[in-house]
Amino acid sequence: MGTLAAKCGDIETRNPSFNNLIEQIERVAINSVDPVLITGPTGAGKSRLARRVYELKKARRQLKGCFVEVNCATLRGDGAMSALFGHKKGSFTGATSDRDGLLKTADNGMLFLDEVGELGLDEQSMLLRAVEEKHFLPVGSDNEAHSDFQLICGTNRDLFQDVMEKRFREDLLSRINLWTFEMPGLNKRPEDIEPNLNYELDRFAERTKRHITFNKEARNRFLKFATAPEALWPANFRDLNGAVTRMATLAPGGRITGQVVKDEIHRLSVRWGSAQKQIDDGILA
Repeated sequence: MGTLAAKCGDIETRNPSFNNLIEQIERVAINSVDPVLITGPTGAGKSRLARRVYELKKARRQLKGCFVEVNCATLRGDGAMSALFGHKKGSFTGATSDRDGLLKTADNGMLFLDEVGELGLDEQSMLLRAVEEKHFLPVGSDNEAHSDFQLICGTNRDLFQDVMEKRFREDLLSRINLWTFEMPGLNKRPEDIEPNLNYELDRFAERTKRHITFNKEARNRFLKFATAPEALWPANFRDLNGAVTRMATLAPGGRITGQVVKDEIHRLSVRWGSAQKQIDDGILA
């Protein structure tokens, strides 16, 4: 099994179809410099996977530069062009100095554009030229900038539908979807919830310097709920992170008890609109 196949980042993966997906991405990462498009619901782990691809390519000395991640949903208005492509001093109000922009920062490295479907049409046009020609024009500049980067895009949108609705450029989609991989949501990967539960507890310990554990009954109860078909996990790993953070914070004496788990199951079930069903199934009883 390949470098990526047993793990996504530092987390073990046990789901066979997801492992197959990771193996395919590994082969593409090693053998291709073309853009990669990762689709899937919000919070499914697209960013984590993109960073792992970068680490693999850098370990093989296929990349020398850094990993640059951009959430395109945060780029709005005049600032979007400047953030991506840079600007020259004085090119607009507030431009008090030159700025390289994120594409330039990613030179010889990897650029991950998460939620690429949120880019405006002007930014899409500039991005297409940058991908195809490795050149782009910073805001207010007469001279082109150069950047040679590996591109990975992520989206939770149907970009083909967006093309039909004139929200996304067809030529850009054709350029970035040569390799397209769909990330399954957490509720499609119940085998991976337990190792991710361990991962989230480790992350909590790193942040807070508090080592938190489950008692055996509480852990089994939470996993029974978390892997049940009724567990929706609409925000995927963000939901799981939130659940673990709450339980760990409320754990008496650093130990997550059955009562803490019961309260968290109820909280999630109400949020997902399925509390009565979970009660009827005996999970909260």
